[in-house]
Amino acid sequence: MPRSLNPRWTVLVVLNVLFGCVLCFYRPGQAATPEPFANATGQRAEMIELLKEIRAQLKEQNELLASGKLQVVATPSKDKSAAGQ
Repeated sequence: MPRSLNPRWTVLVVLNVLFGCVLCFYRPGQAATPEPFANATGQRAEMIELLKEIRAQLKEQNELLASGKLQVVATPSKDKSAAGQ
């Protein structure tokens, strides 16, 4: 007389079937996220433009410092908390 199925095998088969059903609902197109660096060329061009602006500002500052026309005016603060006390 054949022995009945072991309950462990029954549970294992049921779990495998359920796992297969879950995989049928998976859609890789929905799980994919858009790339944050899609327009790398545009980002590089923007960074280069910003660096050119920074370089121009640094040249202006260096010219001002080299000219000797820069004056620093220091005034005592009236508020004690601003002086760090």
